[in-house]
Amino acid sequence: QVQLVESGGGLVQPGGSLRLSCAASRSISIYAMGWYRQEPGKQRELVATITSGGSTNYAHSVKGRFTISRDNAKNTVYLQMNSLKPEDTAVYYCNARLVIFGDLHDYWGQGTQVTVSS
Repeated sequence: QVQLVESGGGLVQPGGSLRLSCAASRSISIYAMGWYRQEPGKQRELVATITSGGSTNYAHSVKGRFTISRDNAKNTVYLQMNSLKPEDTAVYYCNARLVIFGDLHDYWGQGTQVTVSS
């Protein structure tokens, strides 16, 4: 089991920045980590992922504005969000994922609200 706790959300004006953090209860070095977001009434969507080896992947809508990173020594994953837009408003969730012998181990945090508004 991995418990994930997100922090860093809040209210920011368009064009502003926020950095989200996701602290894990145990080592995440072998996990693929990701950030997802969900707006009310919509499906959860991928924002960014980072593999155990450090390879990253981004949704087209955030590419060039958001940066995902990980600090395995601190069991923490970050999402640096720059040039925020109102359409980035959502609850942001942290995810840890591991596949062992075909079995999926998938863990989620409770989410942190990001609101982009003037």
